[in-house]
Amino acid sequence: MTRLALIAHDEKKDDLIEFAGEHEELLSGCELIATGTTGKRLNDETALDVDPVESGPQGGDLMIGAEVAKRALDGIVFLRDPLRAQPHEPDITALLRICDVHETAMATNLTSATFLIEGLEGREA
Repeated sequence: MTRLALIAHDEKKDDLIEFAGEHEELLSGCELIATGTTGKRLNDETALDVDPVESGPQGGDLMIGAEVAKRALDGIVFLRDPLRAQPHEPDITALLRICDVHETAMATNLTSATFLIEGLEGREA
């Protein structure tokens, strides 16, 4: 089964909820994890079953990175807010780096997120 992580900065959470709703059928066939508030909102606002970890600033980004290092994730949708500095920027950088090291696909905007999940869907066909 495809295993995906879903992450969104505060200003991008609504976009991720909408994206998940639009792709709910495809995502419902995946095992999903998400950082704290994002996971809670996905569980509350969609029919998806999402396993939340800690919030990003509380170590959630690093927890997702650990899953990448264990090769336990097929991809990450991380809707980042490029216009605001994040207090946990070193954790975000570490997550980006570990995805590059282990060649784990990461989408950081809605267009690349669509390509990512459609690509994963095509891989299972």
